[in-house]
Amino acid sequence: MRLLAIETATEACSVAVYVDGDVRERHELAPRMHTKRVLPWAEQLLAEAGIGKSQLDAIAVGRGPGAFTGVRLAIALAQGLALALDRPVLPVSTLAVLAMQGRREHIVAAIDARMGEVYLGEFQRGPDGLVTAAGPEIILSPSEAPLPAAPSHGIGTGFAAADGALVMRFGDRLHAVDATALPHAADLAKLAAAAYARGEAIPPDALEPAYLRDNVALTIAEQQALKAGNEKRGTGNE
Repeated sequence: MRLLAIETATEACSVAVYVDGDVRERHELAPRMHTKRVLPWAEQLLAEAGIGKSQLDAIAVGRGPGAFTGVRLAIALAQGLALALDRPVLPVSTLAVLAMQGRREHIVAAIDARMGEVYLGEFQRGPDGLVTAAGPEIILSPSEAPLPAAPSHGIGTGFAAADGALVMRFGDRLHAVDATALPHAADLAKLAAAAYARGEAIPPDALEPAYLRDNVALTIAEQQALKAGNEKRGTGNE
């Protein structure tokens, strides 16, 4: 089983190559540098693993949720590579990738979604060491977050958002918190390899991002309407 894994949904840029259980990774906190890192890192990792792109079985990608531009980049790169190589893709939740760093059986993964909200998901670690979703992925204010179903390890930047509001909300339901953790492509590759074995690979044209937030960007028409309204009220930028 040979995979290339791409995870750029957060400020971390992460790429990994998985070859029959052996994983090589490049990971760096690199805001706004993802486009310059991913493909060169992929070439380096493939060379280190001693395989070419044509020998890959599939392309794995962190499908989000996360930063709109980062999720969009990962999806575009994965689709482009998969189409060029005539290979399937394996989309994996970025929250699940993040949850792989949890050190307890029950894990809550949270990513700062800005605008006073967090992306949130609960996960359970199985005997194989991999995580599976224990509920739906949601976006909401930390003060509205449902309490974890079991004592949990909190993982991800969502626990630092709004001055740690999620930590205060969960209280003693959290046994540990790592509010600086970011997703790693090595974990993405492990989850994707298991998904491939279950027959969950899909054609690249069926790949879709998971934004969770309905309106991630204003349409051109909405921008024009907003600008016209501001000008009418005399609040437009001079």
